[in-house]
Amino acid sequence: MAMNDDANNNVNNGEDLKTCVVLGGRGLIGRSLVTRLLKLDNWIVRVADSDSSIQLDELDDDSPLSQALASGRASYFHVDVRNKAEVIRAIEGAVVVFYADTLDSCTHDFYSSYTIIVQGARNVVNACQECKVKQLIYNSPADIVFEIGRDIKEGDESLPCVGKFGSMLTDLKAQAEAMVLLANDIDGLSTCAIRSSNVFGPGDKQLVPLLVHMAKSGWSKFIVGTGKNVCEFTYVENVAHANVCAEEALSSRMVSVSGKVFFITNLEPIKFSDFVSAVLNGLGYQRPVITLPAVVIKYLIFLVNLMRLKMDSTSVNRVLELSSCTRTLNCSSAQKYIGYSTVVSLQEGITLTVESFSHIAQDSITKYGDFAEQSKANKLLGNGKAADILLWRDEKKSFNCFLSLVLFYYWFFLCGRTFISSLSKLLLLIIVSLSLYGRLPSTVSGVTVPRVPSSYFEISEASMRNTFSAIGYMWNSGCHLVESLAQGEDWNAFIMIVALLYSFKLIASHSLILATGIALILAFNVFFIYEQYEEEIDGAVTSLLIHTRKAGGWLLMNLHSPMVSLLPGRGTSSEKPSYTFKTE
Repeated sequence: MAMNDDANNNVNNGEDLKTCVVLGGRGLIGRSLVTRLLKLDNWIVRVADSDSSIQLDELDDDSPLSQALASGRASYFHVDVRNKAEVIRAIEGAVVVFYADTLDSCTHDFYSSYTIIVQGARNVVNACQECKVKQLIYNSPADIVFEIGRDIKEGDESLPCVGKFGSMLTDLKAQAEAMVLLANDIDGLSTCAIRSSNVFGPGDKQLVPLLVHMAKSGWSKFIVGTGKNVCEFTYVENVAHANVCAEEALSSRMVSVSGKVFFITNLEPIKFSDFVSAVLNGLGYQRPVITLPAVVIKYLIFLVNLMRLKMDSTSVNRVLELSSCTRTLNCSSAQKYIGYSTVVSLQEGITLTVESFSHIAQDSITKYGDFAEQSKANKLLGNGKAADILLWRDEKKSFNCFLSLVLFYYWFFLCGRTFISSLSKLLLLIIVSLSLYGRLPSTVSGVTVPRVPSSYFEISEASMRNTFSAIGYMWNSGCHLVESLAQGEDWNAFIMIVALLYSFKLIASHSLILATGIALILAFNVFFIYEQYEEEIDGAVTSLLIHTRKAGGWLLMNLHSPMVSLLPGRGTSSEKPSYTFKTE
């Protein structure tokens, strides 16, 4: 419900206030733009959005919007851009319309997206022409000139819209932007478009939540590609400032602005991995440190989708695209023609954004920073060094261990020599290396050469004691298992051991070397994935075990009944013996 429209004719300090409309005023860009316009003290602002209402108790009492709503300098209109009558009611009498994003949330419904973005833009343009609005400024993403897999360096406004867009929404927004620009100089309406790149800030529902989601899923540990690709990010307050600059330029009837588009960034290109690290570090998550080729990530995404694990593939593909391409833009046109300059630096914007997401940071630190509550994967691996390595607690140590095992695997299995020959050559290489190292002088070119102490090759008594204790524990556990099988008490263990031995027989009969390589790779992935999707995997395994037990019990009952009838003195008996089998 709109507030009193008489406020539009108010006079402040003897000066006439101009009326503007911010379509999408409750979105990320819209909220920041409304706040900036109200701080200028020469605007009456109509906040138009598809939300049903806006309540004063939703806002900070000291916020400009809260005070403006109370004083009448701001009013709220519920507007569905698909309804032209509602648009006309909101913009009638306004001088300028700022058209921000009216579809913040991601949707896969093409019809709804088309009617809101494209049909909505058509209704806004027609309404502005009918209501004699002087300026219309449209906000669109810079993504409309980004082609999948293609680098752009210092791209300017002469870049054409690509033929193949990264998403359906980008395609539709490109159509809406073209429609707004084509309406320039028709019925006295001046238009222009602001193309901002990767907008972020407080209240962001896309970029920052996407990075947090990736961190919780474990994907943020990886740097895709070389990690050197550079991107442009824009703090939302700078986008709002660019809209105000564009309005001032259009008001002066500048031919160089009317009907044109302008790229808006923070003017501070940054490596994508550095931006992600700054955000995640501020929120208490681990920064990306492991570099992987983009093709590896694509295969991992394919495998995760194949396994139907819980993952938003659209979000992952978005991050993959950002992290594998260099995309920098030239904002000289915006600086020259509309007088754009940043009002908030990139570092300050990141700090303000991180502070606004403190509630997520607290959750992240509790879950990922405190390991007092051990995961099941950690317990299965013994809560020791093996767990730290296989669960990638220290990425550098885990990667070095994996690389060392891969080299050993190649040396002993893939080089074409026998095992004894490979072992002999390895020992010879170690002895020669140690001998040459020992002959080095104490200093080489001013660099001190450390000596290897003799204790480095010794094994402490405590380590030997622990090793033999572990061996004895494993032996005793095996004996207890054999004893249990001999007494026929645990059918589940029997079926599991038979299945494992038969699987090992099949693997060894075909290719033990290949199986060893696969096991090496899986060891560094399976436990890590299990820790991330523990609940889902446990549920699937529990369901599988229940059905296996039922099938095993049914099979044993049907196998033993015919065998019992063949025993002496049993075949002619009229009474059937009863047997009870433990299936749990």
